[in-house]
Amino acid sequence: MLASILFVLFGLPGGGTLPPPLAAGDEALLRVEYPAAISSYGAFLSAHPEDPQALWRLARACVCYGESFEDARRGEFCRKAEQYARRCIAADSMVSEGHTWLAGALGYIALDEGMKQQAEISFEILAETDRALVLNPRDDAALSIKGSLFRALGNAGWVKRQMALLLLGGVPEGGFEEGEAALKQAIAINPDVMRHQYELGVLYLDWGRRDEARECLTRAAGLPIRTGIDVPRLKKIRELLAGLDH
Repeated sequence: MLASILFVLFGLPGGGTLPPPLAAGDEALLRVEYPAAISSYGAFLSAHPEDPQALWRLARACVCYGESFEDARRGEFCRKAEQYARRCIAADSMVSEGHTWLAGALGYIALDEGMKQQAEISFEILAETDRALVLNPRDDAALSIKGSLFRALGNAGWVKRQMALLLLGGVPEGGFEEGEAALKQAIAINPDVMRHQYELGVLYLDWGRRDEARECLTRAAGLPIRTGIDVPRLKKIRELLAGLDH
C-alpha cells in the first residue's frame, strides 16, 4: 500500500537549490536507478546525519526500490525506509514528505504482519497521510496511499470489521467511497501517475463497477513508466483489462 510519490511521483520541493548529492540522487531516482539514488543521498547524510531533506529522500528511494521486489528484500528496504522517515519526522515534523513516506513504508510492512499488527498499522498509516495532507494538501502520493488503505478497508466487509473490533480493537472507519474520493483527488492533482489510475481502477473492480474500472485501467495503461514497480503494474493492468473483456 504507499508523495510526494515526487512533484508528481518524483518532483522536487519548490524553491532553492539542492546540494549536489541530493540533486544527483533525485536525477538517479528519475532514471529508476535506485541503488545510485540511495548512494548519493547516503553520502550527503554521512556528513549531515539528521538532515530531514536527505532522510525523507532515503525513505522514498527505499520504498521505491523495496516495492520492486516480491521477496524478503521488500520488507528489508521498507523497514529501512521506516527508520529514515521516523528520523526525518524527529528532526523536523513539519516536513510533509517524512509523514508520506512513513505511511508508504508502513503499507508494505503491514503485508508481512499478522492481523493484530495490520490493524494497528492501519491507524498509523491513516494518521500519517492526514498529517502529510495538513502540511501539503496537494500531496498526491499521500492521497494515493490513503486511497489504497480505504480500498483495503472496503474489502474487509462488515463481518471482518466486527471481528476486528472484538479481537483487535477495531480498524479505521471508511471504505470504497472514501478511497474513491482520495484517489480522485490524487488524479486531479497529478493525472499522469500510473499508480493513481491503477488503484482507482482496482477499487472499482472490487466495488463491482466494471465499466468505471475499465476506463481507469485503460487510462493507466497509456501512462509512462516512472517507477520500477510500474513495469509489473502495467503487465497486471493488461491482464485485468483482458479479463474485463471476457
